[in-house]
Amino acid sequence: MLIKYSPDYQKIAMGFMSYIPELKDLDHLRMELKLYTTDSRHQLLLYKNNGGNFAGVIAVEIQNQQNQIVMVRYLSLSPAERSTNNIYQVLDEIQAYYPQAKIMGSIAVTPLILAWQQRKPLGK
Repeated sequence: MLIKYSPDYQKIAMGFMSYIPELKDLDHLRMELKLYTTDSRHQLLLYKNNGGNFAGVIAVEIQNQQNQIVMVRYLSLSPAERSTNNIYQVLDEIQAYYPQAKIMGSIAVTPLILAWQQRKPLGK
């Protein structure tokens, strides 16, 4: 399940974001989090696994006003949740969250997006 970020989840989000090498520096992490709280085009989503526990964070950028293109900037799951099936489940949930959108990825995330798209039957 995806949950839109709110300040109540700041520590949880920061914990998952800190798994990203570029965000290890606390000042950079805080600046990144601020971007997702001040810019409506950038959205931070928390992922809860089937057990109801927080398991990761997903950062997306809405590329146009009609929500037709959503770029996944990064996806950070806890180490215990980093399986292909879980990543695909998160991407499925992003697609369901933005049903009319084409899901794309940043340079780092594009290989995940392509692998996810290719495992789907044709026509979806």
